Amino acid sequence: THTHTTHRTQTMDDPLTVEFLAEIRRTGAIKGSHLLSTRTVVLLRDLITQRRWMTASDIMRLVRETGRAADSSQPTEAVVGNMVRRVLRLVREAYAQCLNQDKQAQFSTTTSLHEMLMAGEGDSSDYSVVCKDLKKTIVQSINDLMEELEESAHNIAQQALEHIHSNEVIMTIGRSRTVESFLMHAAKLRKFKVIIAEAAPTFQGQDLAMALGKLGIETTVITDSAVFAIMSRVNKVIIGTSAVMADGGLMTVNGCQALALAAKHHSVPVIVCAAMSKLCPRYICSYDQDMFNSLMSPGEVLDYASSDLVGKVQCVQPMFDYVPSDLITLFISNLGGHAPSYVYRLLSEYYHEDDYEL
Repeated sequence: THTHTTHRTQTMDDPLTVEFLAEIRRTGAIKGSHLLSTRTVVLLRDLITQRRWMTASDIMRLVRETGRAADSSQPTEAVVGNMVRRVLRLVREAYAQCLNQDKQAQFSTTTSLHEMLMAGEGDSSDYSVVCKDLKKTIVQSINDLMEELEESAHNIAQQALEHIHSNEVIMTIGRSRTVESFLMHAAKLRKFKVIIAEAAPTFQGQDLAMALGKLGIETTVITDSAVFAIMSRVNKVIIGTSAVMADGGLMTVNGCQALALAAKHHSVPVIVCAAMSKLCPRYICSYDQDMFNSLMSPGEVLDYASSDLVGKVQCVQPMFDYVPSDLITLFISNLGGHAPSYVYRLLSEYYHEDDYEL
């Protein structure tokens, strides 16, 4: 217990970790999920290369402690925990790879395959064996992960022409960088119209409309309340998300649930553009707002100058909406298109089940 406590204190006192935790505590200090996921992976790589450790078990404890601290600092930023789980998976795979290489070097050419398999049983789950070249293998795996993160938005945008066709009317809400690059890539070869719900009170939809308008894409901005009225003219709804949950549901910008419900009523397909870094092994419930949601200042909705209303009205401004998986038609990730029902399979490929809870 004393060793674990000392290790935790050292992790939390590390200047790299302290600076990172301070940044994510300030909402919006690190702009965008892509930058946040990259910063998380860089932090974990630096900790692994700069800190002293002996075994894979030590690394996993270090990474897990950092992940817990980050998760408690900003629980609404799912990509931080996702990247911690990805790195833990990479450590496990690197350990198994190094362990196998060390064991193969011990066996002579006359050793039977059965003897080699029997010798390997039971050791892979014990991460306390000192392995040669473990750090080198882990760092190489993390560098590969960073390459994947860098290319994820481009890989998603490359699929745009398969889903957006000429003269279609596309609806979206707010401003997702992934959706923005997706639409821009399609606009190089296709002519289509985009209707953008402004996502009040942040009005990020207006920023997206300006960016698309500069490229000559015909764009219309509507109020969030007009979504249902306009939906009958729409061919597809394309949205981004903050996190894809274990059941295929979304934790996404406020207003998306109303948009998805209107789309379902009019039988309009809902396509979600999300990199694999947003895949989260947790479940959330729409009625349990305290568990996953964050409240913003209601000052933009109800100005404090309206003093006659301030004492009489309770104004709540949530940051996120939960969109259940049955309202979603297709996920487009950097790996390709997936149905919501396929998310459970992706979870088992990307994360180890022991790391679902940090």
